[in-house]
Amino acid sequence: MAQDNLGKTITLAPNAEVVVTPNDTLSSKSLKVGDKFKISTVFDVMQEGYVLIPRGTPGEASVSYRTGKGAFGKSAKLEVTFNSLKLGDRVIPLNGTYRSEGQGNAGAAVGAVVAVGVFGAFVTGHSATLTNGQQLRAHTADPVSFTIPAGTAPVQAAALAPAAPVAKVENAAAVAVAN
Repeated sequence: MAQDNLGKTITLAPNAEVVVTPNDTLSSKSLKVGDKFKISTVFDVMQEGYVLIPRGTPGEASVSYRTGKGAFGKSAKLEVTFNSLKLGDRVIPLNGTYRSEGQGNAGAAVGAVVAVGVFGAFVTGHSATLTNGQQLRAHTADPVSFTIPAGTAPVQAAALAPAAPVAKVENAAAVAVAN
């Protein structure tokens, strides 16, 4: 951490956690490997009491692996790779992947094979999905330095609310006898 008349420099270490979410609901039904999509940060990324990457910072991720749903209840799989965040005119590279798997339908496929024979092959699993609001963990790829303007105060930690009073528990049997 350096300090001068212009402000204070804080460096966010590589591998700092950044929680992101897709901006739209995504499905293995409509995506293919290489497709890019928009993400946003879910929480502020803070260090030393300063918000370095604000909640809502936009970014980009891409589909790195995908299978479709298949016969006999096989579910689809979808893996995404987190590419970067865009903070003003800066691009912050990210690391990390997330894999989603659709819910299988093997039980229904087995039941269909027993009931109607070969037609059980027409029972398929479910598509893999990622939903807006789903919290996915990415990490910064490189150290990232931020200059905090002189005179900027750190964010104060929220104070905990006082504990609520505890209700007195009466002997239930004594209350029942009194009524």
